[in-house]
Amino acid sequence: MNIKCLFLLLIITLIGLSSCKNNDNVFKTVTYTDLTVVNASADTLNFYLNGTRQNNSSSLYPTGYVAHDQSIPSGLQNYQFKKAGNSAVLFSVPLNLTAKTYYSLYLTGESADRAFYHADTLYRDSLPNMATVRFVHAASDAGNLDVYVGNAVNFKNRSFKTTSVFLPIGSGPQEVKIFQTGAIIPKVDTVITIQQNLIYTLFSKGLVNGKGSSAFGVGIVLN
Repeated sequence: MNIKCLFLLLIITLIGLSSCKNNDNVFKTVTYTDLTVVNASADTLNFYLNGTRQNNSSSLYPTGYVAHDQSIPSGLQNYQFKKAGNSAVLFSVPLNLTAKTYYSLYLTGESADRAFYHADTLYRDSLPNMATVRFVHAASDAGNLDVYVGNAVNFKNRSFKTTSVFLPIGSGPQEVKIFQTGAIIPKVDTVITIQQNLIYTLFSKGLVNGKGSSAFGVGIVLN
């Protein structure tokens, strides 16, 4: 093989190596995380990730939620929210999420400052006839709240945008009472049915004197 051929072969090899290096930069590995979006507002919403709608099967109604299991790209992303039937962006929330982590995002009003999120440490009670439950305060004007679930579980003096720990609870019908801290008359008094070995989040929503979809109440997420 003469010198010209060797030189040509060297150039081709160098071009191939450079192309492989560039491909490594272009085709970066995408990692994913888990995100549950909870609508504690009075609006029916759709949400978008970098301009692409995510809740394609249905709009997100008040007290509704949608869970994305390992389908949201991790890292810094921009989440946009629009009222159903409206093309204008209502507000945007930038989130920097860690891969392979559970998160919950709560929407409580019509601006970004009314949204909050947290990383979840989910706890499942494996004992027969037991489940776990926690409480998230997502009612912006309610002040601090005291929450009682059944006869043995309570979450005292919870402030807006806070999340409690998970506590074990028996399965079956359980009465839920929510008081403004210091009050003797509950703002919510209802019964929910708990199934064993499942993980529940109860969340307050709405306005204390709200009507219709903005009425004060409680929502349930099955984690």
